[in-house]
Amino acid sequence: MSAQGLTAHVAGWVSEQAATPLSPEVEHHVKRLILDHLGGVIASATTPVSKAVAAHARESYGGDGATGIGAGRLSALGAALVNGTAAHGLEVDDGYTPGSVHPSAVALPAVLAAAQQAGADPERTLAASAIALELTCRLAAAGHPATWRNHFHNTPLTGVVASAAGVAGLLGLDTERVQDALGIAGSHAGGLFEFLGQSAEVKRVHPGKAARDGIASAQLAAAGVTGPHTVLEGTHGYFAAFARDEWSPETVRDGLGSRWTLLDTYVKPYPSCRHLHGPIDAALALRERHGLTAADVEQAHVGTYTVATHHSHTEVNGLLDAQMSIPYAVAAALARGKVALAEFGDEARADAEIGRLTRAVAVEVDQAAQDVYPKARPATLTLTLRDGRTVAETVEQPYGEPSNPMSDESLAGKFHALVDPILGEAAAAELIDAVWALDGLGFLDRADELLRRAS
Repeated sequence: MSAQGLTAHVAGWVSEQAATPLSPEVEHHVKRLILDHLGGVIASATTPVSKAVAAHARESYGGDGATGIGAGRLSALGAALVNGTAAHGLEVDDGYTPGSVHPSAVALPAVLAAAQQAGADPERTLAASAIALELTCRLAAAGHPATWRNHFHNTPLTGVVASAAGVAGLLGLDTERVQDALGIAGSHAGGLFEFLGQSAEVKRVHPGKAARDGIASAQLAAAGVTGPHTVLEGTHGYFAAFARDEWSPETVRDGLGSRWTLLDTYVKPYPSCRHLHGPIDAALALRERHGLTAADVEQAHVGTYTVATHHSHTEVNGLLDAQMSIPYAVAAALARGKVALAEFGDEARADAEIGRLTRAVAVEVDQAAQDVYPKARPATLTLTLRDGRTVAETVEQPYGEPSNPMSDESLAGKFHALVDPILGEAAAAELIDAVWALDGLGFLDRADELLRRAS
């Protein structure tokens, strides 16, 4: 399929979809993602990097149009920066496997902050959220894995363009102005993978920066600033720059307006990079089936797809290092029998048995897994036990994928697990009910109020 006219096609869809009510199925899924997003933001709002970003936002982004959870009332730009950073702060945010991207971490902070500032009604807010989420998924999948090979983090890279589209739709911009917003956002796109293995906290800020810049791009377009109307497909455009022309225009265009790819987003059961989840599932299954602990294991081998093998470091010096390491995650799962935030914390990282087994885990490419990625995320974990036995487990799709989904009840359980220790069970239940009802965005102010009171 030709890429010609792709930006105009996308912009036309944005303008039309912004005024079109969502189907019950899509609306419910967007609410699921908002609930999951809110839990992650609250849980992460008190981390050092979130606090630093909140302090910066209070100093740099005055105003009271929107809510930065844990930071109070700010401009929409400031709130998006704060909430987008917190959304990615503990590695609990949702994702879309074909694009190796976290859609909600950028799309929702941008749209919700802009909607608060504009006083948008719930129907238009949900429609704009769906637009931003959908385009994040499609743009990311169209360029993956080429963008990854070129060292770019798809979440901020695609998120800034998609969130600009969502906010442009929210603001009611016509097709010409939506193209301007997309064109402006293309010049904000970026985000490097050099943080890997360094515990560099800039990774946490990637979605917040992209959400902020997505709003700014739409606002500038609304004010009359123009951008290139061929930003996606052009000779010097987004895909030429970041995917080096190894991309699929049909992934963006096919079914846009009739088929929602956002319905295929996953929800994370474990607070780590998604590439770790198949090996974690396998480790937990083997532990339960064979009654194993880490002490029973002499060596471990993980066979998986190429992208995941770049998360094979065994030197773990901080939280982010642990959340990005397959060997560490496998060791922690075998040692503890569960994988929650505590399993990545200071005490767990200092556990000698987890450290021993982390260094005993090898990660290599499995060609069969590589052949089906990114449509699936297979991983095979093979354990060599100290009694001489060998046991193995293959996971084709980790828990949380559409083919192996978390129920609404399990999603609420995840929310409680993240939020109850901070706000209490009753407050968490109140926020869950508010998101499902979604008769406005008052839950953002309420979450901020509860968090600041608890602090």
